[in-house]
Amino acid sequence: MPPAVHTLANGVRVVCDPIPGLQTVALSVVAGRGARWEDAARSGWSHLLEHMVFKGAGGRSARDIVEVIEAQGGNINAATGYERTSFQVRALKGGLDLGSAVIADLVQRPAMDGGDLAREKQVVGQEIAEAADAPDDLVFELAQAAAFEGQPLGRPILGTPASIGTSTAETLGAWRAALYAPQTLVVSAAGAVDEDDLLRLAERDFGQVRGDSLEPPERAQFAGGMRPVAKTLEQATLVLLLPAVGVRDRDYFALRLLAEILGGGMASRLFQEAREVRGLAYAIDAYSETYADTGVLGVFAGCAAKDAEELAKVAAGEIAGMLTPVAEAELSRAKAQLKGSMFMGRESALARAEQAAGQVLLFGATLDPEAVAAEIDAVTPADLVRLTGRILASRKAAVAVLGPKAALKAAPAFEKALFG
Repeated sequence: MPPAVHTLANGVRVVCDPIPGLQTVALSVVAGRGARWEDAARSGWSHLLEHMVFKGAGGRSARDIVEVIEAQGGNINAATGYERTSFQVRALKGGLDLGSAVIADLVQRPAMDGGDLAREKQVVGQEIAEAADAPDDLVFELAQAAAFEGQPLGRPILGTPASIGTSTAETLGAWRAALYAPQTLVVSAAGAVDEDDLLRLAERDFGQVRGDSLEPPERAQFAGGMRPVAKTLEQATLVLLLPAVGVRDRDYFALRLLAEILGGGMASRLFQEAREVRGLAYAIDAYSETYADTGVLGVFAGCAAKDAEELAKVAAGEIAGMLTPVAEAELSRAKAQLKGSMFMGRESALARAEQAAGQVLLFGATLDPEAVAAEIDAVTPADLVRLTGRILASRKAAVAVLGPKAALKAAPAFEKALFG
């Protein structure tokens, strides 16, 4: 049975997932808010805040925070996304007490020193510059900006030097209280963990969390558009996005399978046609990115500039080809891959803790893996045809092309090949 979800008096939820035989424990404290809750003026603040809490919290210095965890054989990390912020500790059996206390300090009692903030703005500014210099990062940002222009999902999680530059220790502290409010927090542990111990620690460390409310973000609207950018590079990189469905949609698993069939591995349609048959690309794959209310179907590829236009047409043809029912053997292979990925991921304690927290934030409960597998198995060829029709009905695409000028024709070529 899936692990039970407990709710503290202040709204913090707690999930315990013991895994027999493990000598380690994973703790994830996840806030169900992230960059999607930012307006343009505060773009990047959630990510900057995640950096800042590690500069000192609960009387520990930045060095103390990592040393005290590492001294017990563990490690600590954090990540900011569009819809959540996660703090993670991996530790040896018995390390849950310290891990919980340290994360509680990060979430509730960061020092927020003005001098540290000034230095960290410089560090994040370097991170922004590094992303701009990396073609594989920049092309995804360009595509995301085209897909959701003028919306939080269309802005980079890192923000801009200008937007993070306006923050102060006081304003960032107020943002922390809203972002990490108790009703958004899930304390999730997996591995060598006892449920009674976890509930005791959660009450001790998170039972007094207070915070402000934030208005939920508006429903995202896929805008679409072209972002061809000429740059002196050896190779062209392409990201092709189409509007898809969110994680709560009935077609969520159909979307995952659609992406798997198109470009999920070496047996996929795009890999076989674009690389093996035509030799147009060394790297090409398809993927789905889903949020609470929307999602995208994407294709990423790297190729010679002279082949970019043809590659875009091939990708369009393979996507349109999904309007024809797939063979049962091809669908069965995709289902096996998706289920294999899910069950293999559950062999990691940290992945299980993170997954459980995400499910609680989205659905209010954890999901039974066997029930999820059954939903995957229930998808039919007709479901994939219907979903493909939904995706193409908008006649919108977001296309980013980065590389030599000759490659830029790929952007309009993809749209024309797909929609006429």
